[in-house]
Amino acid sequence: MLTLVPTPIGNLDDISKRAITALLEAELIYCEDTRVTKKLLQLLSERENLEFNCKDFKSFHSHNENQILKNLSPEDFNKNIVYVSDAGMPCVSDPGATLVQYCIENSLAYDVIPGANAVLTAFAMSGFLNTEFTFFGFLAHKGKERREKLTKVMQSNTLSILYESPHRLLKTLEEIKDIDENRTIFLAKEITKLHQKSFKDSAINIYEKFLSENIRGEWVIVIEPAQISGESLEFADIESLDIAPKIKAKLLAKMTGKSVKEIYQQLLDKI
Repeated sequence: MLTLVPTPIGNLDDISKRAITALLEAELIYCEDTRVTKKLLQLLSERENLEFNCKDFKSFHSHNENQILKNLSPEDFNKNIVYVSDAGMPCVSDPGATLVQYCIENSLAYDVIPGANAVLTAFAMSGFLNTEFTFFGFLAHKGKERREKLTKVMQSNTLSILYESPHRLLKTLEEIKDIDENRTIFLAKEITKLHQKSFKDSAINIYEKFLSENIRGEWVIVIEPAQISGESLEFADIESLDIAPKIKAKLLAKMTGKSVKEIYQQLLDKI
């Protein structure tokens, strides 16, 4: 059968007994990165005084999974196969879902062991009282796809959760601030690791703080839902108001999810 095994996202103590048992019994281990998995087994072997006997490691990641699936046969699952991503829960912003679907389509036994996950951990850490959230993964690096996804995030009526790298965190915070500077956001850095840290404040205050904050490490962003009013206003209703262009731009930005700067320039172009 196939067993999807979660791995620690920073703290080795988060490995479960079930996960260790599955790894001990594995005859073939598919890995997002074989080097990372072998290092994990080495650390577990030294700490737990165990011997992992599996010698068959194969890479399975977003760039080669389709080719591997083409060459698989149901008979391959007559042995214990384990899949692990580099860190955290398989199938959550990590490969693994296509293996599960293969098992479903071929009526093959499979199991998923619960374990460490940055999304759920950040959700619980955030202190928001909302019981619903939408996980959006990573934003695209740039362009139309990034703008459209961020618009969807900022217009969501549930909590929105994003992953972000340290290289693009400040850019993302600036874009969130430009759409709605008063929106409350929660950030968690390096969850379960030695330098874990969290912040919760308005978008404008978070952005200004992070201009001088050490932003190295991996981040999770939890964003307060958009406030949906009972009255339905159209774009033209706001555009026709006799108010300052900057105020008008802020209102339209909240409605559309676009940046205040972009809409302000559009308003000036029409004058």
